[in-house]
Amino acid sequence: MAVNKIAKGVVVSIAYRLTSEGVEIEETSADDPLEYLHGAGNIVPGLETALEGKKAGETFTVTLQPADAYGEYDEEDVEVVAREDVPDGLEVGMEVLLEDEDGELMEAYVTAINDDSVVLDFNDPLAGKVVTYEVEVLELREADEEEMEQGYPHGAADFFDYDDDYDDDDYEDEDEE
Repeated sequence: MAVNKIAKGVVVSIAYRLTSEGVEIEETSADDPLEYLHGAGNIVPGLETALEGKKAGETFTVTLQPADAYGEYDEEDVEVVAREDVPDGLEVGMEVLLEDEDGELMEAYVTAINDDSVVLDFNDPLAGKVVTYEVEVLELREADEEEMEQGYPHGAADFFDYDDDYDDDDYEDEDEE
């Protein structure tokens, strides 16, 4: 069945340019587009809303407030940890992957390194910022059953941080010696 407009359950390919405060943050092209499953929460809510009902070939620009993009900045999502509790070699600005007590992986950004502590910010770097997307809708197709079950299109695992090749050996484990 041919799909002619964006709706829930449609796999959408877009090229876009993302800016904040006039600075380009990210850009994808028609040669290397973003493919996402509409209605599955794969992209920021304001962009997903703006794409609803669009057709292949359409272009548009949308400016999103923090609540519709990467969220408000939350001062409570900043944590100071003892320097000995984090691996050596960290630098300010680095992204680190941490595991919580439930085994869930979380991203944090190193914002300061002191003699005895490290400041980790769990907010997205774009939290609290107004962002603008310039978008071109490239292709639409119906999602297959597997894509609907997993919540993202085939081949999109890397883009959406569904890390299939996560390797425990990449991270030090204090229990192993």
